[in-house]
Amino acid sequence: MQTTLALVQILSLVNQSSNHNRNNMKKTLFLFALIAFVSNVHSQEKYFTKAGKLGFDATVPKSPENIDAINKAALCVLDTKTGDIQFSCLMKGFEFERALMMEHFNENYAESDKYPKTVFKGVVTNNTSINSSKDGTYSAKVKGQMTMHGETKEVETEGKIISKSGKIQVLANFNLVFADYKIVIPQLVADKLAKTAKISVDCLLEPLKK
Repeated sequence: MQTTLALVQILSLVNQSSNHNRNNMKKTLFLFALIAFVSNVHSQEKYFTKAGKLGFDATVPKSPENIDAINKAALCVLDTKTGDIQFSCLMKGFEFERALMMEHFNENYAESDKYPKTVFKGVVTNNTSINSSKDGTYSAKVKGQMTMHGETKEVETEGKIISKSGKIQVLANFNLVFADYKIVIPQLVADKLAKTAKISVDCLLEPLKK
């Protein structure tokens, strides 16, 4: 809106000026429009959500009880120009089917009061082959570091980036070994809780507003 008003004001000045000044004003108008365009394009390079979905499933095969949860409040930022991508979520944001299971997860395994957040910082390594400005589904290779439970480990996986109607959806799956992050599984529940969890990522991103 501010850009539109400024353009109207410049056009008014152009009409009121002399022929000599009018040419200079036209150059100014062109530069102004170019700057506004570049600024708008730049703002579309970064996409964001604070309602991303992160799920994990640590159910042991043939177990009568499912050990899974979902977090619907994950933050995600993607820079389509550089390929930089970042996820962040609060551990207490994971929702379980049973309240007791959630309590055990936060107190005994994740130690959520001591380690409240999990963060992933990485990059889409094949970003140059993804045209996010054009609707389509693209294969994405992601590599980075994830910090959880006070430990930082390398993570590498493949997923999809879906561009549609000005929004971008990020989809990925990878495995997480609890021992890598020094999360101890008590022997008492070893037959119910897998040592490796299946992680799913589903984030619908919108252009980041300045």
